[in-house]
Amino acid sequence: MTALLTTHLPFPVRHGKVRDVYDLGEQLLIVATDRISAFDVVMDQGIPGKGRILTQVANFWFEATQDIIPNHLIATEVANYPIDLHVHGAQLEGRSILVRRTQVVPIECVVRGYLAGSGLKEYTSRGTVCGIPLPPGLRMADRLPEPIFTPSTKAEVGHDENIDFDRMIAFVGRDLAIRLKTFSIALYERGVERAKARGIILADTKFEFGLLESGELILIDEALTPDSSRYWLSDLWQPGTNPPSLDKQFLRDYLETLHDWNHQSPPPHLPEHVIQGVLERYQDLASRFGIQVN
Repeated sequence: MTALLTTHLPFPVRHGKVRDVYDLGEQLLIVATDRISAFDVVMDQGIPGKGRILTQVANFWFEATQDIIPNHLIATEVANYPIDLHVHGAQLEGRSILVRRTQVVPIECVVRGYLAGSGLKEYTSRGTVCGIPLPPGLRMADRLPEPIFTPSTKAEVGHDENIDFDRMIAFVGRDLAIRLKTFSIALYERGVERAKARGIILADTKFEFGLLESGELILIDEALTPDSSRYWLSDLWQPGTNPPSLDKQFLRDYLETLHDWNHQSPPPHLPEHVIQGVLERYQDLASRFGIQVN
């Protein structure tokens, strides 16, 4: 199978790190390509079929969380899209969604329940995660006393920037900041609950939100996918070690071994075993949630 790195439709388009977003007027068409990013750099090679997995995992979670907050989904099958899109079905089926247009809130809403990744690095040097003090003596992969909300700015290119809650308030206002935090933690806790029942730990994740013209806040982009989350196998989790994951941490771990790459473009070439390793982990995660990827 060949990776789909970009799509070509006759509509205005914005290319994100992974998704191509087409402007259809009052609606948007979001297509998940097989591109993959790490450390905010898009790799030159894709993961064949990854976009289909991401889309259908996200759709699973949109349905599983719609009682917490509405989301942007209008349709998930090409047959239910505007007729002008039907001819492009080969590019779209299984990896696209038709969604409501929103005013995107310019914040990545990150929730962490365990000590890992950039949070571990900061904690090791300062005893904090995104400026939030944590108890001393925590180890890699330790569960935190309670989930913490650690927002960051959104960057289409370059690196996202972690910010504290006060700075987030300066960006979006106090009322919206409180709502974003409340919904993010509620969504994370729903993910933790569903994952636990399947022998999986949801260590951390991030959400994006948008505002409708009415002012209603809704969930957008993706939800609880292996691109936006850190998933560990419960029976192999051991604090003090780096747990085997079902997400793109496998790719990050490989890239961290490349001492001649500085986490900037251009990205390094990915060997086949790394591409296959990422794909297998994404497929494993989907299957554990009972998601049949079309």
